[in-house]
Amino acid sequence: MTERDCAVNAAKEAADVILSFHHQRASLQTNFKGPRDLVTNADVASEKTIISIIKESFPTDQILAEEGHHASSVAEGRWWIIDPIDGTTNFAHGFPIFCVSIGFWIDGVPQLGVVYDVMSDECFVAEKGKGATCNGIKIQVSKTTDLSQSLIATGFPYHEFRSSEPYLSVFKHFLEHARSVRRPGAATYDLCAVAAGRFDGFYEFGLQAWDVGAAGLIVQEAGGIVTNWAGGEQWLFSNKVVAGNPIIHEEIRKILETYIPEEVLFSPTMDGSS
Repeated sequence: MTERDCAVNAAKEAADVILSFHHQRASLQTNFKGPRDLVTNADVASEKTIISIIKESFPTDQILAEEGHHASSVAEGRWWIIDPIDGTTNFAHGFPIFCVSIGFWIDGVPQLGVVYDVMSDECFVAEKGKGATCNGIKIQVSKTTDLSQSLIATGFPYHEFRSSEPYLSVFKHFLEHARSVRRPGAATYDLCAVAAGRFDGFYEFGLQAWDVGAAGLIVQEAGGIVTNWAGGEQWLFSNKVVAGNPIIHEEIRKILETYIPEEVLFSPTMDGSS
């Protein structure tokens, strides 16, 4: 089985697991990893399903996953980066935007990204150098060049609120100068919507590797740009990601530089600490 077939199969199997909890909500159990950061038994079951399928075909590969397999680097070797439910808060409240995300990296370079939007039954797939698709149909980023005509997506973190004022200033700028701003509540969905040309750009802080490890490649293979807020290519563990078509990506970057202090732009956290 190829890595692509394995990832697509695992994502769809995990989606079935998630839907079983969605349709029988009495069985859903919710716990807290932080004051606002939820985890459910559906997250755990989905992750177990994905890892089991991957390990069956690739038993020696390494795993980075949200609910129990953490790592600070994927610079060496073969790594699967898994978010069993991106948008857990949405899922727990019955809000129908939540995704399964599976990325595959070799020696620090993304090779494959699969994101399955569970409720819309959309499967986004990208392989390095082979383009990006949604349900088998090729996708590409928008051609919008004017910020005033752009639909921008963002998200808000569950922690790191000590320096929220600069972030709110950026948000206010887009409210006033873009066509509109959306906040669906799942970064993998936002990034895939950028790849499909639905959103023109996206920015967020407080992200983890499993939030972007698959969808970042999907944006790139759809002709988009993905960087950290400082414009660097090391975005996987950067905590802060900007994505978009090439023009709008740069517009967002300039606005971030205008409002966000330099020590924050180059720091892994919004408060400037490391």
